[in-house]
Amino acid sequence: MNPVPLVARRRWLLRVVVALIAVNATYLMVQVLWDEPEIALEMGGTYEDMSSQSTARFSPLIRGHIWFGVPKTDARLRFIDTQYGFVTPAARFFTVNFDDNIIDGIRISPQVEPLLLEGALKVVLDLQDQWRSGGWAVLYPKDNPPFADTPEWRARIRDANNGEITYWQAGYKYQILLGMSRFKDSKRPQEERYLITLGLGKPWLTSHAE
Repeated sequence: MNPVPLVARRRWLLRVVVALIAVNATYLMVQVLWDEPEIALEMGGTYEDMSSQSTARFSPLIRGHIWFGVPKTDARLRFIDTQYGFVTPAARFFTVNFDDNIIDGIRISPQVEPLLLEGALKVVLDLQDQWRSGGWAVLYPKDNPPFADTPEWRARIRDANNGEITYWQAGYKYQILLGMSRFKDSKRPQEERYLITLGLGKPWLTSHAE
């Protein structure tokens, strides 16, 4: 039997190395997703379901009361709904409202620190893209239009006296308030930093969605 030519062996080894690199890169990407703390929940779901689906630890359940709890670490939100679900970046401020053990509201600032304008816009535009793709609609589009990356919007957002707010609705199931405003960061007093706020619950406003 003729030995395998040196060139062929080198090509085979190269293919093996490339395959191993690809497998390792895929593993690392998946591992990062697995390792990122997450609170996974659905509106009207139970504390027990949230706990079993999440990878971040959460406040203990308080039976028989209206209360709110928080994750024990920075965590992203994975909002579960077959049509209207979405995912946020990791958040440091993150509260879930409960009536006994039933989830009935969420307040979250989807960031772990005040962001520069570019970063804050990236977050809100990504969230809005997820909502559009899932069938959410803008409430009051004339008075409270969705955020956009335009010179006009940047000027509005930079106005330290006016935080900007937009509202979104998912059919008759949920409504969201999304806001962004300037924040005086004592750690970076010379920089323009911004805070994002997101509130999600059952519809509480009259719908004029488009």
